[in-house]
Amino acid sequence: MNLVEVFKQGGFIMYPLLVFSVAVWTVAIQKIWFFINFRKQAKYFYDEAMRIIKSKRFNEMEWLYNNCPEIIAKPHSAIFQESVSPEEFEARIQRRLTETSLGLKKNLWMLGTIGSSAPFVGLFGTVWGIMGSFKAIGVAGKSGFAVVAGTISEALVATAAGILVAVIAVIFYNFLQVKATEALTEFKNGLGDMAEEFNSAKK
Repeated sequence: MNLVEVFKQGGFIMYPLLVFSVAVWTVAIQKIWFFINFRKQAKYFYDEAMRIIKSKRFNEMEWLYNNCPEIIAKPHSAIFQESVSPEEFEARIQRRLTETSLGLKKNLWMLGTIGSSAPFVGLFGTVWGIMGSFKAIGVAGKSGFAVVAGTISEALVATAAGILVAVIAVIFYNFLQVKATEALTEFKNGLGDMAEEFNSAKK
């Protein structure tokens, strides 16, 4: 039995599960690619900004801001703004880091939602299949495996598909949450190092 036959056997509930599956893989691949690019771009910005700081050519920072994504440039730009009190500086950095964190975790909610809801969609297919079994028994006027085999099979396929989609979604969700936390921690540490270097360069 090939996948197309299994899909058809699962009944109409397989279509929303197919949409869920496509959404899971689309978001997962997009986020993995995003994290790879984010780390490369953040390292480039860090290396260039440290070079500018050490050479004290602060006028070059504007060019660097314009050639980096906003999610990376904005937190760094907070370091080079006009001098403020340490408390105001810390609050400004935290606001920018919150924006970066939101950007890193963007669309991950979809994986969490699908991971929690897909089993219930599959369960709905199960209930629908069982209802079909009772209907088949009523129409046939007799019971037996031959009467309910088709609808029971539909129910089991829908349940299995819902669980499979949910497991994949949860695995990707947990994996990408860890990667988002790691990327933010690296970014925050680099930001702190840069702030210290900038303060030393100003003296």
